[in-house]
Amino acid sequence: MRTIWGVAGILILLGTFMSEVRTLVVPRVFRPGLSNMLGRVVYRAFQFLADRVDRYETKDRILAYAGPLSVVAKLVGWLVGFLVGYSMLNFSLGALSWRASIREAGSSLFTLGFASADKSRLNAIDFCAAVTGPVSIGLLVGYLPALYAAYARRETEVTMLEARAGGPAWGPEILARYAMVNLNDQLPDLYRGWERWTADVSESHTSYPVLIYFRSPRAQRNWLIALLAVMDAAALHVSFNPSQNVGEIRMALRSGYVTLREIARTERVPYNPDPSPNDPILLTYEEFLEGVQRMRDQGYDFERTPKEAWQHFRGWRVNYEAVAYALAYRIDAVPARWSGPRRGSEAEIDVITPVNRQPAQSPSATGEATA
Repeated sequence: MRTIWGVAGILILLGTFMSEVRTLVVPRVFRPGLSNMLGRVVYRAFQFLADRVDRYETKDRILAYAGPLSVVAKLVGWLVGFLVGYSMLNFSLGALSWRASIREAGSSLFTLGFASADKSRLNAIDFCAAVTGPVSIGLLVGYLPALYAAYARRETEVTMLEARAGGPAWGPEILARYAMVNLNDQLPDLYRGWERWTADVSESHTSYPVLIYFRSPRAQRNWLIALLAVMDAAALHVSFNPSQNVGEIRMALRSGYVTLREIARTERVPYNPDPSPNDPILLTYEEFLEGVQRMRDQGYDFERTPKEAWQHFRGWRVNYEAVAYALAYRIDAVPARWSGPRRGSEAEIDVITPVNRQPAQSPSATGEATA
């Protein structure tokens, strides 16, 4: 019977070790394991609490703890797994009671050394346990700087976009604000920057999936909503103005929806990999016209009529709308316009275009005589 406990302990140790290595060391997505299970349990607990409140700002404050605490839960889970595995090995080889086996495993794992039994055949297990604890904690300590560096890179661009798209971000608002200050010729720079941003997010958020659930410092900002807004702006741009450097815009759009699909695969969100341009989308034509009106009010120039552009815009949006909506629902992102339904009943938050005010010139500034 003790042999069976020993085999089970070895399997638990190997499984726990592989879970830690796959999460912290190997930059690749694997099947759901111990770490993913613990992360989902933590997030669902916070999501359960967030679903009990109506105000989005309160919900965002609750969910802000879910991502970071899931990292702590994984460390605790790994240490508990090692403790259970070494306790089983001690019980199978040392002729100790369960209580003594657990005390010895914990004493060695956390390098306390207060409960070592005077049995030579347990020395190897004690040494392995003494190495395992510091190595596990050290791997996590090395993991955190990489995690928060990727988070900082992501949030820098999202914060910069707030001046261009408002909060929460919205695609038509980007084009409206650029038109308002006569910066339409700089839109290609925006798309190029976000093409690089999507490549960085694709690599970091699939290597470290917990980043998907890390929220922005402010409730009105969200990485997914920002990406959706830039993609909508690009789709509107190429649909209304096909003569304006559409190559760069098309590449930015493709980079965006490829990134969303990579993250969807990581989260096991189903999607259609090859949608038809004529497939239906959830965004209605009336909502589309509201966005067009926002752009027109700020002086945006159109080469096509809204009716002509709608078919092209729908053909682009069908590539990313379903995936973006599913991910926004899963992480409970800020309910921005054109971003799909949420868990609660909160209404969409509209962004307000700032008034383009300029200081009045004094008579002396205009060269007129003063009294």
